[in-house]
Amino acid sequence: MSFDITQYLLAAQSPDAKVRKDAEAILCKFREENLPQYLLSLSVELSNDGKPIESRRLAGIVLKNDLGAKDSSTKEQPVQLWVQIDISFRAQIKNSLLSTLGSTFREASHTAAQVVAEVASIEIPRKEWPELVGSLLANMTRQDGSPSLRQATLETLGYVCEVISDENLVQDEVNAILTAVVQGMNTTEPNPEVRLAATKALYNALEFARTNFNNEMERNYIMKVICDAALAKEAEIRQTAFECLVSIASTYYEVLEPYMQRIFELTSNAVKGDEEAIALQAVEFWSSICDEEMELQDYEVPEIGDSSVEHSRFIEKALQTLVPLLLETLLKQDEDQDQEDGTWNLAMAGGTCLGLVAKTVGDAVVTLVMPFVEANISKPDWRSREAATYAFGSILEGPSIEKLSPMVNAGLDFLLNSMNDENSHVKDTTAWTLGRIFELLHSPATGFSVITPANLQKILAVLLASLKDAPHVSEKVCGAIYFLAQGYEDAGPSSSMLTPFLPNILSSLIATAERTDGSDSKLRSSAYETLNEVVRCSNLLETSEIIVKLLPAIMTKLEQTLHLQIVSSDDREHQGDLQASLCGVLQVIIQKLSSAEETKPIIMQAADQIMVLFLSVFACRSTTVHEEAMLAIGALAYATGPRFEVYMKEFYKYLEMGLQNFEEHQVCAISVGVVGDICRALDDKILPFCDGIMTHLLKDLSSSELHRSVKPPIFSCFGDIALAIGEHFEKYINFALPMMQSASEVCAQMDYNDEEMIDYGNQLRRSIFEAYSGILQGFKNAKAELMLPHAPHLLQFIELVAQDEQRDTNVTKAAVAVQGDLADALGSNVKMLFKDTKFCSNMLSECLETDDEQLISTATWAKEMIRRAFSDSS
Repeated sequence: MSFDITQYLLAAQSPDAKVRKDAEAILCKFREENLPQYLLSLSVELSNDGKPIESRRLAGIVLKNDLGAKDSSTKEQPVQLWVQIDISFRAQIKNSLLSTLGSTFREASHTAAQVVAEVASIEIPRKEWPELVGSLLANMTRQDGSPSLRQATLETLGYVCEVISDENLVQDEVNAILTAVVQGMNTTEPNPEVRLAATKALYNALEFARTNFNNEMERNYIMKVICDAALAKEAEIRQTAFECLVSIASTYYEVLEPYMQRIFELTSNAVKGDEEAIALQAVEFWSSICDEEMELQDYEVPEIGDSSVEHSRFIEKALQTLVPLLLETLLKQDEDQDQEDGTWNLAMAGGTCLGLVAKTVGDAVVTLVMPFVEANISKPDWRSREAATYAFGSILEGPSIEKLSPMVNAGLDFLLNSMNDENSHVKDTTAWTLGRIFELLHSPATGFSVITPANLQKILAVLLASLKDAPHVSEKVCGAIYFLAQGYEDAGPSSSMLTPFLPNILSSLIATAERTDGSDSKLRSSAYETLNEVVRCSNLLETSEIIVKLLPAIMTKLEQTLHLQIVSSDDREHQGDLQASLCGVLQVIIQKLSSAEETKPIIMQAADQIMVLFLSVFACRSTTVHEEAMLAIGALAYATGPRFEVYMKEFYKYLEMGLQNFEEHQVCAISVGVVGDICRALDDKILPFCDGIMTHLLKDLSSSELHRSVKPPIFSCFGDIALAIGEHFEKYINFALPMMQSASEVCAQMDYNDEEMIDYGNQLRRSIFEAYSGILQGFKNAKAELMLPHAPHLLQFIELVAQDEQRDTNVTKAAVAVQGDLADALGSNVKMLFKDTKFCSNMLSECLETDDEQLISTATWAKEMIRRAFSDSS
């Protein structure tokens, strides 16, 4: 078919809306009717230097969008789209893209490099484009190859390395790529654009270079080229070279020793005199070294035959020169750094790194930092005072209490007085430092606290007064009060110290939340979060009357939000944020007052009014408030127990909305959790709603749109429902069990080398066991035999999990518990099932030998249930 795609690509960018819309419709129709030809036409358009720049640019964008995934969860869509195209069409498209790398139009070659990588990410893992690397490397040695071709080729190699894994390339290919990349980085390369592309490509290829880094000669050459690039005339090349060093710090820590002197010189010079973006990477190198050494310290005691990485103690060795270097960075603050969220500058990076150094070397950092603090803390220049305070706050985690407590006790009064400093930067950092002190050095439950009956009154007087300061200072003060209150949690008699101040603290925080001078809702959120923590950690016996008075005050505020005038989307957002915060406070009050029999009746009396408020809030239809109101309703259900039944008819429609909310998956996950809360509250009174709830949960599990993180809670929820309705769960067995079994098969196929997948796999396995446990216990007193056909599959799943030595404790506990539930529910029927299950007894023995009391308790119970089942059958 003859189709001039150029005219439609140009028309699709027309300022005339009708022309644009018509062109988009034609392109869309072309795509639907003949996808292979459509993609080929786009690739030819992109490659043709005779075509208009505008049409080529759009062709490239459309190709990228069609063949690239927005995130890992949607990666399968372009894969399916591409592999269904005939192989001859795919070859033409790929050849067209590769030819575009030589285009004189830089934007076209750059886009082609990205699209080649997208195709490579699909084909190389499937062993379908074996000649790609060879084709790209041939570009680098072509006699007629232009610098722009070499630049685009190096870019492509970098992008390809970014999207594939090291197992997709053989070592010869890795060697050839590294040779080409390192040659492109060399100081003999005359073209800076080529050199930059090569340096960026090396950054992406470092993960593949393990064998090369194990070879001293190759490693020396690669490190020399990187260090030379860190001194390049062009700032972007220098920055990328330092990014390579940061990556090497975490990937190849064990081979860095011979290069550390040179790297220290490079990073030191960059921090002292280079552009900020480069200095930031130089500091990041040392932060990465700290991260590696802290991890090594966590595993300091090697096992016999352990060949793990040796701890080189680079931070300890560099300490005398590294700490002064970092302290100097603290004096390079921005004038407006406290006003903007997400600001990251050299002073902040230096302080963060100093904090990591303190965690890495402990006490040794204190004597190097304190002279700087003492020399600068009283200087007339605000930068000196702020830097000294920041340095002090940065080293509070790592050193021992014995080392820190004298200087903190001596400095606390000075810091409190500094909350009256004339400079807001100093006050901001002082409030942050006080928060760090209260977080790390205030733990009455363990017998140590810098706060005493003698200084508490002054501390609170200063903090409450400072809540009226500038919003950014007030927000940090909220943080300090938060940690001060948190320290009194489970502190026994010590928690009484805070009780006399509670009314004043609560009223000050409410006043702070109501301030209108903050540019956004961050201060309000901080104030309410702090209020929640103060309530949560208070001594209920002494403060119940205060909290009881707080309840109607917060309810009134929530009711007032229902009548706010909503004219714009900003008004709607403000209303939603405020309602979310107030629902959060009500949740904490409900949980606190219902935790003791003496105060629980207060919640029972107010429950009707509270529920009316929550239902009114739902009617406002805001996502954020939906989450918080759902959580608060879960707390109310738990508090009111069976009485919650009277609210179900009205509430159910909102619960359904939550369970169907695929787009805001957090709302869906919270709604699933609330189903569990309601099951525990209502038991079999939830039965009339179970058909609808189970239908939605099963749809959620079947959906490819719903974020995978919601699926484990759904399986746990099956267990909650089965426990609540007992034998009535029979009608759902033929739907729920196949879902659980297919999920357990997914667990067997997961890549447990990927950290994200390890976490998800653990959650999924635990939730499947919890579902089985709930169903077995639900059927225990009637119809337990329904689970007999499913028991062998469950035991296979337990065996699979037992073979995984990396499983976490919660998975082990759930696997052990379900063995006990199986024996408890099925009784004498389990004798044959457990006959050849050595893995079960091994797992139980393993648990009984641990130090984890919960694990020991669960294993002891499970062992007893199995023993009883066997004795019943004999």
